[in-house]
Amino acid sequence: MDYNSHTDIVIRVAVSLVNELTPGERRGRPYAVPADTAAAADAGLRAVYTSHRQVTEAEGAELAQVAARLRTVFAGVAAGDIDSAATEVNALLEETHARPMLERHDGEPWHLHFHGRGGTMAGDWAASCATGLAIVLGSEFHDRLGVCTAPHCDRVYVDVSRNGTRRFCSTACQNRVKTAAFRARTRSE
Repeated sequence: MDYNSHTDIVIRVAVSLVNELTPGERRGRPYAVPADTAAAADAGLRAVYTSHRQVTEAEGAELAQVAARLRTVFAGVAAGDIDSAATEVNALLEETHARPMLERHDGEPWHLHFHGRGGTMAGDWAASCATGLAIVLGSEFHDRLGVCTAPHCDRVYVDVSRNGTRRFCSTACQNRVKTAAFRARTRSE
């Protein structure tokens, strides 16, 4: 599944920001947002978008707020509540005044970017991520957004596999579940 290069990037950024900047559980352990939200936001952006400038403290705090709202979109889809996911995406699109603009940079061909009127880093990423999520929610692939089904993990993912059967945020969580199932089977034998 391939939306287009920029949409794929902003969806992956949304996943990365949610996973770095929202509390919960990760791979069987509690996960707290690091006190240094700028570093966490920077790590989230650089995991996908390597040519990004350093995130400031204020921008990190704003991106954490955006990530919390993006998490509700993934949670809505995972719960089968596409209406609430779409409502949150629409609210973000309206608040950020996302607007399409063709841009060319880093040796890439022309492609669509979506920025808000404010021109802030958090506002631009909120507009871009909301637009990317809107493209996914408005397609037949809306069920490709998810929350990890492994016990004690609530990190999010986007399923880009051919058959659309992904259930875990990472191979580590998948392996944890498979190992636990194997151990349970061998104990009962």
